[in-house]
Order: sequence, then structure tokens, then C-alpha cells
Amino acid sequence: MASTSNVENLSPQILRGVLKEVTELVKGPPEGIKVHMNDEDITDIQATITGPAGTPYAGGMFRVKLALGKDFPSAPPKGYFLTKIFHPNVASNGEICVNTLKKDWKADLGIRHVLLVIKCLLIVPNAESALNEEAGKLLLEAYDDYAARAKMITEIHAQGPKVAKGETSGEGSNQDGPLAKKHASDKKISADRKKLLKDKKRTLKRL
Repeated sequence: MASTSNVENLSPQILRGVLKEVTELVKGPPEGIKVHMNDEDITDIQATITGPAGTPYAGGMFRVKLALGKDFPSAPPKGYFLTKIFHPNVASNGEICVNTLKKDWKADLGIRHVLLVIKCLLIVPNAESALNEEAGKLLLEAYDDYAARAKMITEIHAQGPKVAKGETSGEGSNQDGPLAKKHASDKKISADRKKLLKDKKRTLKRL
């Protein structure tokens, strides 16, 4: 997705307001949301949203991007998921459809509100304004299939980097030690898991 900066198109006063809000969000983010500041382009706002517990997205780490247009804050920012996700309100290119980013937008809502609304979409998807028709149809007609598909995509694409336990301990230098054997067994588990996910994917394609 092409990144277009609107720093030159926004007034210094609006840019100052955006910088202030983003700085506050970095220091005190809403629960389950981590905001990343782009020092070179303040109109490129990115955040990582943790998949809420009790949803098919639980355990996932989803990177989202808000692009501020030249008419911001009169016009809402555009929202995108950079992490692949199976969700009724997210198009194949990652674009997010939510009323707050369309007709319900008010200039004083701010970036924090938008991020919270995107997080809420993970908890309560809206099948009526679906950009992903397949996900919207499954959500309404076969929730278990929708949840299984969303969970599988989360497991494949939205897992954050993991550090193996004991990786920093002195045992790591012993290639034949218990840690080396653990890594070998971890690799086998990982390969088995990939095969399982592949089989799941094949099964879902038949549905």
C-alpha cells in the first residue's frame, strides 16, 4: 500500500494537535493498543492492537494504520489493517469500513476514539457494512465456521515474534545440551502445527 504524506497539506496548528495527541497516546495508550510514532511523518499513525480475549482474534497482534488526509480533522482518517485478518469489515487490501470513519465522523473525535472503535470491531463485527462478503455471510449464517476461519488466519498471520525460553542462558552455547534438544522438538512441533493449519485451510476451502 503506497504511503502518501500529507504533512505539507495540513496547517501547522492541526499538525501540532496531532503530534500532541499521538505523543499522549504513546505515553498512555488505551488498554490492548500500542501506538507507534513515525517521527518523519506524523500523518502516518500506526498501532498494534492485541486481539481481545473471547474472540477468534484472541492472542493475535494486529498492526493498523491511520492515514490522515488533507481535510483532517473535518474529514475522518482512513483506516487499514496491515496484518492480514479475516473480518467482515476489513477488505482484502486491509481497508476498514466503520461508520466512525464514514458518516458518523465528528472533527473532535480524535485518534484515540478511532483506535478504540477499531478494537471494538474485533469484539463486535458489523455484518451489515461488510467489505468482506464471505466473512459477513459466515458471521450471520455459520458463526462457528466464521470463528474457525478467523482464528486460523490469526494463528498464521497475527502471531508476534516469540523468544524461546532459556535462549539467553549459558546452556545456549552447548549445541548437544538439553536446550538444543528442546529446539529440535520445538521445530518438530512447529512443522506439525504448520501441517495442521494447512489441512485446516484445505478443509475450509471445501466448505
